[in-house]
Amino acid sequence: MPARPVTVRRTTADDWQRVRDLRLAMLADTPIAYGETLAVARRHGEAEWRMRGARGEAEHGTSLVAVDDETGDWVGAMGGFLQAAGQPLLVGVYVAPSHRGRAAGVTDLLLDGVEAWAATEGDALRLHVHEQNERAIGFYRRRGYEPTGHTNAYALDPTARELEMLAPLR
Repeated sequence: MPARPVTVRRTTADDWQRVRDLRLAMLADTPIAYGETLAVARRHGEAEWRMRGARGEAEHGTSLVAVDDETGDWVGAMGGFLQAAGQPLLVGVYVAPSHRGRAAGVTDLLLDGVEAWAATEGDALRLHVHEQNERAIGFYRRRGYEPTGHTNAYALDPTARELEMLAPLR
């Protein structure tokens, strides 16, 4: 099936309902990929979702969404923020099952956008990925990310680990 055209753009506070709906879909689809449960996310009010949407307008951060040009559906998201000065971190990665895969190109488009932002903030982009999220690990490796050897306890299950991966920015 040929790739469907998508537009990648930054989110705004006014996108709060779409931000909420996509986040709930993310958490339902791949719960191990995020440090928040679906039950917790469902309890957030409008103010929280507006704040999350506004991350796309942050001075030292980004929140991107992929929108299917034909349907208007939000089909992917990715964000980044500074862990510390000069240390951008990739977060909130998701692509809907209907738009996954190398041929669709949505994940690559979103990561291109986050990497462009990150290059204005530092020399490398860092991420944390659940040790059992093989699909994501494979994608990151294809894009030049390598494990640093550091791991963190997964926020929702301290017996599980998140791997730190890093790629230089050009």
